[in-house]
Amino acid sequence: MALIICSSAIHAAGCYTTTPICKGARVAEYTGPRLSKSEADACYENAPITYLFGLGRGEMVIDGHCMAMFINHSCDPNCETSEVRGRIWIKAIKNIPAGEEITYDYCLYDGGDDEAVCNCGAKKCRGTMYSKEEVRRRKAVQKKAAQPPLKKAAKKRGKRETGKSVKTAKA
Repeated sequence: MALIICSSAIHAAGCYTTTPICKGARVAEYTGPRLSKSEADACYENAPITYLFGLGRGEMVIDGHCMAMFINHSCDPNCETSEVRGRIWIKAIKNIPAGEEITYDYCLYDGGDDEAVCNCGAKKCRGTMYSKEEVRRRKAVQKKAAQPPLKKAAKKRGKRETGKSVKTAKA
């Protein structure tokens, strides 16, 4: 299979195949120097764009400077990633015709306040490159932050809001 880099409607440049790719085939490997998460955070603290790929639980990352760094995100991808013995492979999840852009779901999980806006154009686009789980987590955090603080319970037991006395049963 031959891959080329061309302009992309999704984001600047994208990776395209010049030959058909069969479902299940390895398309590319995500390669580059390996850094600890803290090293990567320090290196790219103010960088607007990074090509970091988390390994395992995210303690280590690959600083991608390879053909695979041009594979764009899509909410309806034709590939997926898998980690095999510490290596990241991009694998076709459907047959891909020649000329089609190679995409996978980035499933981002770390990005601070960045919205990671998605431009994939898929019919069921999430609007973000964050994973479905991260979107749910962020919504729950926002919902909790938007709730007014709980008022302290009235100190007087047995009183209704009207101020009338109510009998309570003792346990």
